[in-house]
Amino acid sequence: MVKVLVIEDDAKTADALRRGLEAEGYRVEVAHDGLDGLWLASETGADVIVLDIMLPRMNGYVVCRELRERAIWTPILMLTAKDGEFDEAEGLDTGADDYLVKPFSFPVLLARLRALLRRAHDSPTPCDVGDLRIEPSSRRAWRAGVEVPLTTRQFDVLEFLVRRAGSVQSKSDILGGVWAHDFDGDPNIVEVYVKRLRRAIDEPFGRHSLETVRGAGYRLIDDQENP
Repeated sequence: MVKVLVIEDDAKTADALRRGLEAEGYRVEVAHDGLDGLWLASETGADVIVLDIMLPRMNGYVVCRELRERAIWTPILMLTAKDGEFDEAEGLDTGADDYLVKPFSFPVLLARLRALLRRAHDSPTPCDVGDLRIEPSSRRAWRAGVEVPLTTRQFDVLEFLVRRAGSVQSKSDILGGVWAHDFDGDPNIVEVYVKRLRRAIDEPFGRHSLETVRGAGYRLIDDQENP
């Protein structure tokens, strides 16, 4: 199930978005100010973020900039009551992927979110977390410039974690993102693949980048400076 993080201070708008998105089959988390939204986006992970600009404690521009500076590349759709071209340009320049002006059509918002999710899923752009690099187009991975051979499923799990680097992903998140949605096997299969990935990308290089967060799941970090 795709997870959407809505960062919106207006309670009615946030609730309407939550109810509408849940009715479409999305899993929704809501934050009502910028600092809480930044924490949720950084620590709990999301597949896409709907981000208002005019937020208490930290505005949407700063939230977006902070996420990109932390190398969190979750797709961001900005929402704002402003409609000036300079506001749109600032939002995109700080790292947003798309922009929608209030009041907006809910079907249009859904279409924008689907487009962002497609682009994120299909992106052939290489991704780096410290000295770990993956190249989705060729399905190859490297650590410190050394190619690491991976099976197809190992690469799928690694790509899922790399694209959400720094945030905790539960077993169910990984199962939903990598395996078929009707998978009815043992969810501990995730543990098996995480162990195999550690043996491939961490242990031979003296790294500890694939963390277990007790009771929550797994998190991929950049530990290049602390091997």
